[in-house]
Amino acid sequence: MTTNILFLCVHNAGRSQMAAGFVKSLGRSDIVVWSGGSEPRETINPVAVAAMTERGIDIASQRPQRWTNADITAADIIVTMGCGDSCPVIRGKRYEDWVVADPAGHSLEVVRGIRDDIERRVLELVASLATNESDSDHE
Repeated sequence: MTTNILFLCVHNAGRSQMAAGFVKSLGRSDIVVWSGGSEPRETINPVAVAAMTERGIDIASQRPQRWTNADITAADIIVTMGCGDSCPVIRGKRYEDWVVADPAGHSLEVVRGIRDDIERRVLELVASLATNESDSDHE
């Protein structure tokens, strides 16, 4: 079974792109991931790109995108990061709201901490998928 994960933030230039990058780097064929923003920027935050490059993950070619209703409908799990009321809520979806600092305007040193926080949360999310699947196998 494939799980579709959508990461949302305001600008789709930092947090949500880093989260999607971490999931993609896991190489899991059972997870489809994408990201979007309510007010996308023109380009990815270069400091977020540098922080991810340190981990061997290239998000430089990604482009900020506005989320669409189709994105929301297709997602099984929607993770929001700081988009407040501008992020849509649809019944029947699994939602997680991660309180993660916005990397915009911060130094690489600060963004490393944000990156590490996002990585920890992504790994916990992915681990929960395995747990949820094994729980449903026993029902």
